[in-house]
Amino acid sequence: MAPQHGPRRARIAFSDSAAKQLENLTTEAEIHALDRALVVLSFDPEVGEPIPGDAAGPQLRRFTDEVEQVRVLFFVTALRTVVISGPVLA
Repeated sequence: MAPQHGPRRARIAFSDSAAKQLENLTTEAEIHALDRALVVLSFDPEVGEPIPGDAAGPQLRRFTDEVEQVRVLFFVTALRTVVISGPVLA
């Protein structure tokens, strides 16, 4: 019998501005905090709260991890790719 697979995880991509912010992460704690938030987003791309805005584009969302003190701004594409617009470490 073939093993059962869980739901497909979302792919994570970074906008250019988010990629530049990643260059500023220097400590292992900062990298761990962001990694933890990205794992949550890959399993549940609809987590977080919608940010009110223009309905012309994809819905921008905000996920806040209170434990790791990180906030991630993102949107989800039609193909379940989570595009990170800006990670912010508190």
